[in-house]
Amino acid sequence: MSETPDIDDATIADLRARLRATRWPDATGVDGWSLGVDLDELRPLVAYWADGFDFDAHRAALAALPSRLVEVDGIRVHVLRARSGRDDAIPLLLAHGWPDSGWRYRKVLPMLVAAGFDVVVPDMPGYGFSDAPPQVLDARQVAGMWAELMTTLGYERFAASGGDIGTHVVRYLALDQPDRVVAVHRIDGGLAWPGLDASALSPAERAFVDETARWRTDEGAYAMLHRTKPQTAAVGLTDSPAGTAAWIVEKLRSWSDCGGDLWSVYTRDEVLALLTEYWATGTIGSSMRMYHANAAIPAEQLARRVEVPSGFSVFPGDLVRAPREWLERTTNLVYHHELDRGGHFAPVEVPELYVSEVRTFLEPYRR
Repeated sequence: MSETPDIDDATIADLRARLRATRWPDATGVDGWSLGVDLDELRPLVAYWADGFDFDAHRAALAALPSRLVEVDGIRVHVLRARSGRDDAIPLLLAHGWPDSGWRYRKVLPMLVAAGFDVVVPDMPGYGFSDAPPQVLDARQVAGMWAELMTTLGYERFAASGGDIGTHVVRYLALDQPDRVVAVHRIDGGLAWPGLDASALSPAERAFVDETARWRTDEGAYAMLHRTKPQTAAVGLTDSPAGTAAWIVEKLRSWSDCGGDLWSVYTRDEVLALLTEYWATGTIGSSMRMYHANAAIPAEQLARRVEVPSGFSVFPGDLVRAPREWLERTTNLVYHHELDRGGHFAPVEVPELYVSEVRTFLEPYRR
């Protein structure tokens, strides 16, 4: 099998036909984005996807990536790997989340290499161009796989950075591989876990717990579906590219620092590259199933404190921002910076800021 991701002509032809034949729901009484995706914004995107998006250019961009396939625990993992050539280069693993893949880091990969990092960007099993696992994996199991991946690639000691589910993956890397992870960078502190005793928390931490609860009520229904009945939704989403677009685009808009205007942050081609890859690989269902596995992680694992030096870059447009007190309680906090722009997908939204944050935090850990 080629190590270069490929999307064949038949898949593209079928995608275009399905897009053109989309059966749209009515939107009677719906005000814009108030109940989910705004059809007036989604329709032109779907039309452009069918008849304007340059699939050949996208395939050429995929072919130009520094891709390789690495078998880890019997699963073929798609990895982007690029080296700086510097003697003091820091090996850096980047961990993505949902609803994305290694796509999250493609803009920043060459910038990080230029800044003196050897960069490794794996697609999690069941995401992107990695194979789906035979059994659903949780974030801690993926962290174990990434430790093995780094060994296979020749890196005994390395740094890690992550966001969304990736923030949990790198957290478990630091917890379970403290002798190997030199420092861990995260762009969010996660959410307060259910059942947490808030009596000993500071006022800012209690506000964070309350905000987490509000977010779960107002925005978290998608996650409950992923945790409980992902296969039900997967049938419709796997059959309808417009459905996949609605499911993902609504999250890109809600979770980015875009002021409600998605196209002020992303280009249509950037978003459609992600959607095309989800469609072509059929991974919308396998990506959602990971929520079910993560929900079963025992509470005692969630409460473990990270002793590896930890840095946090907090972006204003993210979901729920953990206060400094919470980060100090749960990690060996050595770096904390609140940015003035950027959101949940900071490496795509504000790549220069993200690279600057990673570089500033990790510079003291060069050999």
